[in-house]
Amino acid sequence: MNALSLEKKILVLNSLIEGNSIRSTMRLTGVNKKTIMRLLVEAGDKAKEILNREIVNIRSRFVQCDEIWCYVGKKQKQCTDEEKKFGEVGDQYIFVAMDSDSKLIISYLIGKRTMDNARSVMKDLNYRIPTRFQLSTDAFSGYYDAVDSVFGADIDYGTIHKNYAEEIKTEKRYSPAYITSVSLAVITGNPINRRISTSHVERQNLTMRMSMRRLTRLTNGFSKKLRNLECAVALHFYHYNFMRIHSSLRVTPAMQANVTHTIWTWENLLLGTQMKKAA
Repeated sequence: MNALSLEKKILVLNSLIEGNSIRSTMRLTGVNKKTIMRLLVEAGDKAKEILNREIVNIRSRFVQCDEIWCYVGKKQKQCTDEEKKFGEVGDQYIFVAMDSDSKLIISYLIGKRTMDNARSVMKDLNYRIPTRFQLSTDAFSGYYDAVDSVFGADIDYGTIHKNYAEEIKTEKRYSPAYITSVSLAVITGNPINRRISTSHVERQNLTMRMSMRRLTRLTNGFSKKLRNLECAVALHFYHYNFMRIHSSLRVTPAMQANVTHTIWTWENLLLGTQMKKAA
């Protein structure tokens, strides 16, 4: 990979974040599969460092949090007892916390859908957002204790619960059932009812499935190792926050959130050059 030119590296990264698989990227760029994987891991590690360093002191008023399902190696029902105990194979969830106004991804975490992981996300939000804000989540029970233990009464928190119609299924399908009703609940503080929503972060979940081949359903492009998934997700969020111009904002989410005042590039990631932050 050391012999790979900067232009070739950028071509590979552009291919990966546009939803191409590793093998498709290999055919499109002419780069060896193992070299692509090494570049993914190296760039993903650098993306994690940048996200952790730059996404701090965010002045957010409304935050939405949700989870998106995927799996590593095999689906959960195929895992042995030892694999289930170890936790790196089988079902994984990507917890995502997004600022509703700027569309900035403030925090994320990959792991099992547990209260401990929900608490980790809340602790990270508490670190990155210094001011009081309104939080919206779905009705996953793990959030209730997590929010209470981290924020106490110093937050405005509401949940949205979607009720689905039960249908007699003659065959398996992946499309969701029809929504029959939506229930809002005020949990803590005084959240604005019309801003209790997870619509924006759910739309981001769709962007993730479209932009990462390993999240596409019914494909053999799923992640074989948890570390590869972690690096791919970090790379996606770097591109989404700092490089990709949001269609409705006309700027990147990082620019809208006043994290930076310029559009970043792959050179900033690969060469370690830093852009100036917004004043």
